[in-house]
Amino acid sequence: MQLTKELIPIPSSDYLIQSSDLTNCSPSVYNDAAALKKAIKTIEKNNKRIKGAPSLLTNRRINFEKIRTIWAAKVGTWLAIDFEAWDRDHSLLTEYGWSLVRWEGEGDNKREVTEDGHLIVKEYRGFHQTYVQENRDANHYNFGKSEDVDKFTFRQRIRDMIAKYREMGPLFLVFHDNNQDVKYLRSDAIKALSDFEYLLPDQPPESGVYVIDTGDLFAALEGEGSGNKRSLERACRHLQIPTEFLHNAGNDAHYTLAAMIAMASGDTLDVQRDKRWPNRTSSINTKVEFMPWEEDSDEDDLEAIMPGSRATMQISGEQVMPNPDGNEDLPEVEDDITEALQNGGLIPVHA
Repeated sequence: MQLTKELIPIPSSDYLIQSSDLTNCSPSVYNDAAALKKAIKTIEKNNKRIKGAPSLLTNRRINFEKIRTIWAAKVGTWLAIDFEAWDRDHSLLTEYGWSLVRWEGEGDNKREVTEDGHLIVKEYRGFHQTYVQENRDANHYNFGKSEDVDKFTFRQRIRDMIAKYREMGPLFLVFHDNNQDVKYLRSDAIKALSDFEYLLPDQPPESGVYVIDTGDLFAALEGEGSGNKRSLERACRHLQIPTEFLHNAGNDAHYTLAAMIAMASGDTLDVQRDKRWPNRTSSINTKVEFMPWEEDSDEDDLEAIMPGSRATMQISGEQVMPNPDGNEDLPEVEDDITEALQNGGLIPVHA
């Protein structure tokens, strides 16, 4: 309309969004204007998807990005832990497994250090599981040699491990569905953990003990807004992490850390989800829709017996069959078309 009478300083903090104004802030780099324009369009679509999402999903999404930010800083020790207990008396801990990543050095010279282990309590060797699968035997541990120890050495080794790594800086305890394992760490049988935080800081911390749950991480990635969480086997399956001999504490710890790293070292949540499972959400559905063969290994067996069964898809009540040359690709469905379908509309599909 006209020039201001007084000069206005540019830039001014009054007109800028600063990191302190945000719940979480992590950097993204775009090499050219076209990439930035595409990213802005994607962000706008994702914002529409999550508008009105349950608060639990919102909190999970925030936590996901915090973990990405802290992991990228290469600080502290990331220690995945798993216990196995006798299923007739959970006070009898039979196994302990761990898998960790930490860094040595400074700046660009930081070196990644890894470690895996598996302890078996001698006194409880004769206590076999009744209701859950048991893979306690040493030849079922995939990442080293299992150690048989007495229950007193078992407790002390765990205590010493927690104490050692929390003194070296921030300690991130990684679990898959943490409730029971945290109870074990705090129980009279172990007494290795007294103080810890579930709420992660916005920036990489210099000390403290923090609990990370890969069940919540995966729920954020797939867009699950309820209290439901995937099993470790199912989460690893969807993340393309092969597993073998689950319910061995050492193996479970290793796969838990692998799942955490797969998600924490990837792109931002929405970009990562769309790369892993393209065209699986819509403007009115934030949750990824997995196919039966992705959910259940038994479907893979069916595929071996009946090749091509995967290519049959269900769209708005109409079956879409693959074309004769076996090409299973389906046409890309944009958000507005997907929304029309879910409201009862139909679109033509060309085989």
